[in-house]
Amino acid sequence: MSTVILDTITGKSTATTITIGSTPVVSASANSMTIRGEGTAQTSIQQGLAKCWHLHDHAGGAILDSFNVTSFTDQATGHYRTVIASDMASANYVTTGSNVQGDTEYFSCLISDGGVNTATNCDYKIVNMGGSVNDNDIINVVIHGDLA
Repeated sequence: MSTVILDTITGKSTATTITIGSTPVVSASANSMTIRGEGTAQTSIQQGLAKCWHLHDHAGGAILDSFNVTSFTDQATGHYRTVIASDMASANYVTTGSNVQGDTEYFSCLISDGGVNTATNCDYKIVNMGGSVNDNDIINVVIHGDLA
């Protein structure tokens, strides 16, 4: 097996493009890197990565694992706030999540908590199928968007 150790990769024909065989697979520019996806589609690596996420054990009161999260607080029954460590570029980001309540099948969704998101924190609530806001045992949150 061989090991390649280097500091810089430069495309031969185009300095900012890496080609495998005859297929350009990665291209880079200032603060952006794209990778070839299906067909000729290009995917921005920075845009496709989660910028913040956490797994919270509400019943135990602890963040079990996280990335780019300062804290998680229970604002009121079913209302939560995730404080983002490295700020988002604006309040225009996407928040998704899931949650678990006990051992029973339980459907609820994570929705915006009145549009009060900022670049530094994300507020949301958990609502069940009947429309009730409620606390859940395990809460998973993922944020996609641009960092500041």
